[in-house]
Amino acid sequence: MYRKISAIVIPTLFAIGIIGYMLYSVWDDLLVALRHIIPEFLLIGIAICLAAWVLRGWRYRKILAGLNYTVKMTVSMACIFVSQTVNLVVPARLGDFVRVFILKHEYNTTYSEGVSSIVVERIFDIFTVALLGAISIFFVINAPSWFLTLIIVPLVAGLAFFAFLVVVGRFSLPTKYIALILHMLHKIKRASLTPRSIVLLGSSSILIWLLDILVCYAVVMMFEQQIPFAVVVLAVVIGNLVKAVPLTPGGMGTYELSLALTFGLSGVSPAVATLIAVIDHLIKNLVTLIGGIISIYYLGDWVIPSIKEAINTKFNGGKKSDGT
Repeated sequence: MYRKISAIVIPTLFAIGIIGYMLYSVWDDLLVALRHIIPEFLLIGIAICLAAWVLRGWRYRKILAGLNYTVKMTVSMACIFVSQTVNLVVPARLGDFVRVFILKHEYNTTYSEGVSSIVVERIFDIFTVALLGAISIFFVINAPSWFLTLIIVPLVAGLAFFAFLVVVGRFSLPTKYIALILHMLHKIKRASLTPRSIVLLGSSSILIWLLDILVCYAVVMMFEQQIPFAVVVLAVVIGNLVKAVPLTPGGMGTYELSLALTFGLSGVSPAVATLIAVIDHLIKNLVTLIGGIISIYYLGDWVIPSIKEAINTKFNGGKKSDGT
């Protein structure tokens, strides 16, 4: 019990501490900045965020189709909404594991197939984000050298993983554990490495992340800031790459800090940079939260127990809450 509480409370307090310090340090300037906003851009940002979610649902449906499962668009969106909503509450991206339970309940998928679908989605996400960052960094003056390192590592890792998938069929199966891993890798390969899937998943991933960047750009316009688009791209890229390390629930705190620091490169005042970062993430998290609540009602009463079971299973080291 204490292990579960501390695993949730400590990262949450850490996230609150980061955001609280950021807001407190520029509080007076924040109040001034808030008086000069163009609220219409807030609505535009929300609309763009919703469009990105529809596209995410479509992409995940295509991933599952690559595993020979025909899933309704509403269900594919609901799966992501629920899992990401859980990620806003618990650390270590435990919400991703919830999606495995949902797929098994709705379509009787195996656990390896559920995990494979998430791995494919994550690989395309991280690789696409890093690719956009690699392009944008050439247009940003005075970008710290560690930015480039942070971008290059997932690019190289993604290419290496895809190369490994190409030759994975040549490996022998000496133990049942290696056989299980290779079986899952074959499913990932089937879902992501056909020419059709590479084109569909690759192009949709680029569109998804461009929309995500445009949400932030809408917030920039809301504060009437003249920030180069390349800087906005780089800020969102760095924020999401840092967010990929699950230090806090949903990357709260670390994401905002990364965006604010990156905006500082283009001379944006700390107060405005902080507001842009906080409101950008707030829009995305509120859309996720509302979508997650609606999705839980849409899927049915069984979802809440499944969420609890998924979290308990992960905290119990892979064993179900009843000890089996």
